[in-house]
Amino acid sequence: MANDHTMKFNFSDEQLEHNVNDILLTVHIALQEKGYNPINQIVGYLLSGDPAYIPRHKDARNLIRKIERDELIEELVKFYLEKHNEGKK
Repeated sequence: MANDHTMKFNFSDEQLEHNVNDILLTVHIALQEKGYNPINQIVGYLLSGDPAYIPRHKDARNLIRKIERDELIEELVKFYLEKHNEGKK
């Protein structure tokens, strides 16, 4: 018999949020300095998991690999929804 219940995925860590922010900003700056489109490159990394989308400049490639892609996506979705729901509460 199949389990049709929704599983809850939850982790909460303020330190993680701070680290994700710092790492994404560092990666963004590194990509800009190297002449890449930061959004396209970060999306490429998130979708594929291939760190080649992120340059070694400013140690960005090593930094972004310190955080799991699902954690990065969670923080991005959370930030997006918080920003777009501010006026609707």
